[in-house]
Amino acid sequence: MSYKQQYAQVLHDVIGDALSQEEIEQLIEQPKHEDHGDLAFPCFQLAKAFRKAPMMIATELAEKIDNPLFSNVQAAGPYVNVFLNREVVSREIIKRVLEEQQAYGSSEPNGKTIVTDFSSPNIAKPFSMGHLRSTVIGNALNQISRKKGYEVVGINHLGDWGTQFGKLMVAYNMWGKEEDVRSEPIKELLKLYVRFHEEAEENPGLEDEGRAWFKKLEQGDEQATALWTWFREVSLVEFSRVYEMLGVSFDSLNGEAFYNDKMQHVIDLLEEKDLLVESEGAMVVDLEAEGMPPALIKKKDGATLYATRDLAAAVYRLETYGFEQAFYVVGGEQALHFKQLFAVLKKLGFENVDGMHHVPFGLIMKDGKKMSTRKGRIVLLEEVLQDAINVAKQNIAEKNPNLANAEQTAREVGVGAVIFHDLKNERMNNIEFDLEQMLKFEGETGPYVQYTNARANSLLRKGAYDGSAFNGSADDYSWGVVSMLNQFSAVIDRAFTRREPSIISRYVLDLAQSFNKYYGQVRVLEDDAEKQSRLALVKSVTIVLTEGLRLLGVGAPEEM
Repeated sequence: MSYKQQYAQVLHDVIGDALSQEEIEQLIEQPKHEDHGDLAFPCFQLAKAFRKAPMMIATELAEKIDNPLFSNVQAAGPYVNVFLNREVVSREIIKRVLEEQQAYGSSEPNGKTIVTDFSSPNIAKPFSMGHLRSTVIGNALNQISRKKGYEVVGINHLGDWGTQFGKLMVAYNMWGKEEDVRSEPIKELLKLYVRFHEEAEENPGLEDEGRAWFKKLEQGDEQATALWTWFREVSLVEFSRVYEMLGVSFDSLNGEAFYNDKMQHVIDLLEEKDLLVESEGAMVVDLEAEGMPPALIKKKDGATLYATRDLAAAVYRLETYGFEQAFYVVGGEQALHFKQLFAVLKKLGFENVDGMHHVPFGLIMKDGKKMSTRKGRIVLLEEVLQDAINVAKQNIAEKNPNLANAEQTAREVGVGAVIFHDLKNERMNNIEFDLEQMLKFEGETGPYVQYTNARANSLLRKGAYDGSAFNGSADDYSWGVVSMLNQFSAVIDRAFTRREPSIISRYVLDLAQSFNKYYGQVRVLEDDAEKQSRLALVKSVTIVLTEGLRLLGVGAPEEM
């Protein structure tokens, strides 16, 4: 039970039935200033029931509260402010962290499922920095959801269908060489794709050829199918290498093509409910009552669309996984599409729709412009990750040349720097791609948090920590650390509810800063009666920093 819940219970015993314990808990606040206490209860809502001014109620309640958990209870205007007993709370929290280890802050398994649709690059195109955000946000949400007790199904909804494959086939047939594609598949396919668009500006007829080749693919043409299969296979090899570097895995790689034979099922469902109407020769679902343009389901020529495919995917996942919630980690420019998707599913009578969430995010910009594969204005993610690893290797060689597992540590630090740089920003913010900034190893960065954790582990080794409990006095510096440790569970709750991994990033930065203040002021390794107690605090910090970084998909080396 959290201290907020315990305070609510104490207040409820004093207040009686004027407010439920849950209502009291929702009203309790954390004061902005430390000298106002650790928790504050506003008495405004009791004025009517008690027929007294809130200030008078606060004074009376403060006099009645007597609990060893609180070292001080004060009436401050209409608020009842309590100061937690630092020694009692410090011992309790550190004991809990040491006992629970990685499970600290976890919720019990709830038997419910969350499906996450994330990453979803287009095959036959390079894995660029533009794909980083969906990949790392989705992966972090998966870790956070598991921490909250959910079963998670991570889906990589690959972009493996559409007219672009017709265009690529035209380009390959006109200018491609098999040996070039086999030696550097993605690099060569990108070159062909960019050339197609350059040539099409001079010769618009190429666009028609591209559409014709895609139609061949849809009709099962042998040559078109063989090329498509080849492009898909070489792309997956490339992608798996990048995912391995990022430490990201999926439960399903069912891309757009997987739903080709499942779209008719959705169209049948729409027809059964009389939801399909004709509009200028096309078939649509009217969403005027929902304040949206119609959802286009079938073109005039009978071709299905992006919306049809996403409906088929949603229905398949609802029927297959019976999820409670679904997260679509897709850029903000798709907001209308998802509003329409959820509105159509609601009309179809699916009950889980309120648990389906579009999780939008801002762009990674280059020189203030959106990255574009078509124009060749991209930065390859694998190259960025490799550059980051090389910088980390260089730093290790200079500062700690005898480090064991230097190669593995460089990977964790380099890749961690890139992931953390993304996730420390609120997901709706645009991020300017700046390799130098991303790879800085001081300030508000992943390497700063990792180095703090490594420093704490070094203290444990030097002090020969023996697993003792925390029995020391709680000074201002240790209390600052303990207060941060106490917040971990609430931080996870907030990150999950808001689908916002940056809340975890900010937390591990704050915990690292708080620990470094403690380390700067307290002689942790002084050989006295309280040394092992201080090391118990240090150990609890390493447990929570390591777990916080893990939730973000970032490694936590014990030496750097």
